[in-house]
Amino acid sequence: QVQLVESGGGLQQAGESLRLSCVASGMISSIGMMGWYRQAPGKQRELVATISSRGSTDYVDDVKGRFTISRDNAKKTVDLQMNSLRPEDTAVYYCNARITTAQDLRVGRSSGSVYWGQGTQVTVSS
Repeated sequence: QVQLVESGGGLQQAGESLRLSCVASGMISSIGMMGWYRQAPGKQRELVATISSRGSTDYVDDVKGRFTISRDNAKKTVDLQMNSLRPEDTAVYYCNARITTAQDLRVGRSSGSVYWGQGTQVTVSS
């Protein structure tokens, strides 16, 4: 059973920083694209940042220059460093990854499946 577990959320003041971490566990053969999404109250879940298995990154315009996504393939982790936080960054943040398991390989499903973490709350006060 594959799991993604996030940590690092909390309450922070505007202008300060937070670092989110996400670790994948289970019978994992490989991990492709990883990313962070967020969902604010009353809004749809939106993409924040992605990072490929080779380290190529992409960000939504609103966080460019403030947030940095990184990953450690050996540790099966993806982090999101959030600087210069704004009240509008308040949301539940979700980790996301495309993971191929040993079972996927046995049945010929080489592209694997997309998995989500349970989410971690980030609240930024003004």
